[in-house]
Amino acid sequence: MACLSAALLASVVPPAVAAGGGLAAYEHQRLVWAPCPGIDNPEVRCASVRVPLDYAHPAGRAIEIVVSRRPASDPARRRGVLLTTGGGPGGPGVPLPDQLSHSLDAAVLAAYDLVGFDMRFVERSTPITCGRPTEEPGGFWVRVDGYQPFGATVAQARQFARDCARNAGWALPHATTANAARDIDIIRAALGEPRISYLGGSYAALLGAVYATLFPGRVDRLVLDSPPDSATIWRQYELDRTAAMEDNYGAFVAWVAANDAAYGFGATPDAAGAALTSLFRRAATEPIVAGDHAWTLDELGYLFVLATFFEQLWPVVALDVAAIRSGSPPPIPLDIRASAAPGTPGVPADNHTAVNQVFRCADNAWPRDLRTYRRDLAVLGRAFPVYGPANANVGPCAFWPSARDNTVAVSADPAGGALVLAARHDAAVPPANSLATRAAIRGARLVTVDRRVHVPLLSGQATPCMTAAVTDYLVTGALPAGDLAC
Repeated sequence: MACLSAALLASVVPPAVAAGGGLAAYEHQRLVWAPCPGIDNPEVRCASVRVPLDYAHPAGRAIEIVVSRRPASDPARRRGVLLTTGGGPGGPGVPLPDQLSHSLDAAVLAAYDLVGFDMRFVERSTPITCGRPTEEPGGFWVRVDGYQPFGATVAQARQFARDCARNAGWALPHATTANAARDIDIIRAALGEPRISYLGGSYAALLGAVYATLFPGRVDRLVLDSPPDSATIWRQYELDRTAAMEDNYGAFVAWVAANDAAYGFGATPDAAGAALTSLFRRAATEPIVAGDHAWTLDELGYLFVLATFFEQLWPVVALDVAAIRSGSPPPIPLDIRASAAPGTPGVPADNHTAVNQVFRCADNAWPRDLRTYRRDLAVLGRAFPVYGPANANVGPCAFWPSARDNTVAVSADPAGGALVLAARHDAAVPPANSLATRAAIRGARLVTVDRRVHVPLLSGQATPCMTAAVTDYLVTGALPAGDLAC
């Protein structure tokens, strides 16, 4: 087992946790398994795990984390638990064992109990609200400079921060990735497992890397699909990915132009880009009525974000946007606003947006000086006119009630090494993030695919070569001899 230095331990672990004090009741609780509301698969059962709201004061308030489990299909070959949760932050994890049971190799399903959990404050796990009547598109609070005045965005961002403090002030200081990692270790102990394996994508991959840093001796096998770099979350991360987002959007526009006969936006990239921008500006002036729905600027913009992140969605987004332009309903509707699975009880109307925002604001201190945002907007807006005005803009974190650095510098030495995955043209989490994570984890290997996608394994866009590397590692423990380009 690798040891954390005393300085690192003091910086990331509250005193009560470092001493092991006050957590015994959490680590030895009895779990009661029952059917999962909203999950149709009878193999998947759910239980509640109690964790401290505040790890510095574990004798205080407890909150509930809901976990789900699909048992290993071959008890004789069972190795242990493969834990997972949703990305975001804000995505649910309870449905994932059912979903992964249809995509992972049979040998993996035979060897592992698939265990998912809704992270603290998400859906089933003591959910929070910022008091808003609906989710933001995609579950992200974003405003595009130029489509509304900077002062209006400042007012909206300040009000959102006030609403979060009023409705979930008790939770805000404790909505950190480090605390979510500590919750994982309580889940591990409550399951009776000395070690766990972990599979996570996007933000959930970052969470896995943080867990492996704080509890390296309790990690068996670790698969991280497109992890953000812990050293840049969250403001710098947004700025850093702007160039990749602009590049992928340009590739999408060029593809639309090459298929002008099908979509009619223009036969050159310049013409198609101008037509799409015109549609965007039209929605900013007045929502575009298409069937029984009026498409707002933010909703239409999120369709473009989906195309920027997932090249497999280019035909769908182009077809839907062409229909919206003509006033017709999208022929292949895409999920624009996050929602819980039907039958999931007690989820507030804005839960996913609220969680995403509070974790981003609590993980790290954001600039308070509005001149910083104006400067970034001037620079990135000129260099990257599509995404610079969004990624560099001010948001609620500039007005958050507390501002401190709660991030954990990833420096992990897990027992079984790690497999880090990336797509070379990922715009959501550009591959530099995965490279940084691989470098920070002792014994890690990087496997890449040459695609414009995010989370290639978990989005179904992995090549057979990448899938085989993941399966071999999870089943046998064998990592590639070196980094692997699939």
